[in-house]
Amino acid sequence: MALLHVATLTPTKLDLLEGWARDQVWFTGQGPLRQVGNFRFDDPLGEVGVETLLVRAGDGPVMQFPLTYRAEALEGASLVGTTDHSVLGRRWVYDGPSDPVYRETLAATVLGGGTQVEMWIDEGKGLVQRTPNTTVVGSGTPGTVVPAVDALEINVIRVPAATVEPKGETLIGRWDGAEGMLLATISVR
Repeated sequence: MALLHVATLTPTKLDLLEGWARDQVWFTGQGPLRQVGNFRFDDPLGEVGVETLLVRAGDGPVMQFPLTYRAEALEGASLVGTTDHSVLGRRWVYDGPSDPVYRETLAATVLGGGTQVEMWIDEGKGLVQRTPNTTVVGSGTPGTVVPAVDALEINVIRVPAATVEPKGETLIGRWDGAEGMLLATISVR
């Protein structure tokens, strides 16, 4: 379960991406960034926020931006930027695939046949469940023992596409206007 807060982010997530995303080789599209969906995974230790934003630039294709949110800097990871969260304070925002917590939660979801977590928002008068705008499912088997991530070949599909016959286990997503979209593949090296 992901617990969300009614909060202000300065700069916003899309503002952070605006300054980082266009420098990425896989970025495509022109025009302002617009979010079309998102989903979250849970850090088992409850320390790191793990969220994926699905974003479009103008009329371009949907792109996948896995992000992690940390209370402290993470050496060696790809920093997207920092933001001030009105409830949690300063947050370091990283490109998910460069963060070990993202890789571990993605592997557990894909190999264990999991899904995105439920999102609950604290509106000050109790928790309210947020209706998902994106659903994802891993192709693996529940109860699977997940190997260490350094033993896995993890491929995040930055510009999701309809599935063809991918190699390994998969993460498949669905959001408004898109079904059966390949988001990631994982196989043992």
